[in-house]
Amino acid sequence: MLYPQLSTKRIILASKSPRRLELVRGLEIEPEVVIREVDESFPDSVVGPEVAKHVTLKKASAFNDILTDNDVLITGDTVVLLGDDVLEKPVDREEAIAMLKRLSGATHTVASGIAVTTLKGGTKCEVDTCEVTFSDLSDDMIKHYIDNYKPFDKAGSYGVQDLIGFVGVKSMKGSFYTVMGLPVHILHKMLSELQP
Repeated sequence: MLYPQLSTKRIILASKSPRRLELVRGLEIEPEVVIREVDESFPDSVVGPEVAKHVTLKKASAFNDILTDNDVLITGDTVVLLGDDVLEKPVDREEAIAMLKRLSGATHTVASGIAVTTLKGGTKCEVDTCEVTFSDLSDDMIKHYIDNYKPFDKAGSYGVQDLIGFVGVKSMKGSFYTVMGLPVHILHKMLSELQP
């Protein structure tokens, strides 16, 4: 077992993202998925990668009232940063198309926050970033992707692990899994350091 000190713990993944669940399972953990609606807004004073950290911590604090001594809570958030602009989840097809047109042929930063919370140890939170450069995407490719993959639950309106990643990602500086939505290498370190 990778994390023997967690063998008797309940691992809670506070995310409805199937990608985050897949990545946590990749660490040989079978978490219990618990969803709570959390306001993901952030003040204007929070900028850049700190947005992902702010929302990750907000998600963690939303579970304070249900955590027991036996629980280990995992929360995360991912944002796409293009210059000073934060590209969140698109609200509709038009916004999704507009986002991908902006990302086409450009380099952007993906910031993913990850937090592990226990009653004993409190909340530990880190943010990892990855620079992603897109090739030029045709309008037809963008519309085909939006209409067939419906990336409305994804920051920046794309998933690196599906079609747009296959055809659009020219280069990356950083972790693929950070772009996918969860810096697994950091989560592994955090879980390894948890005290029983």
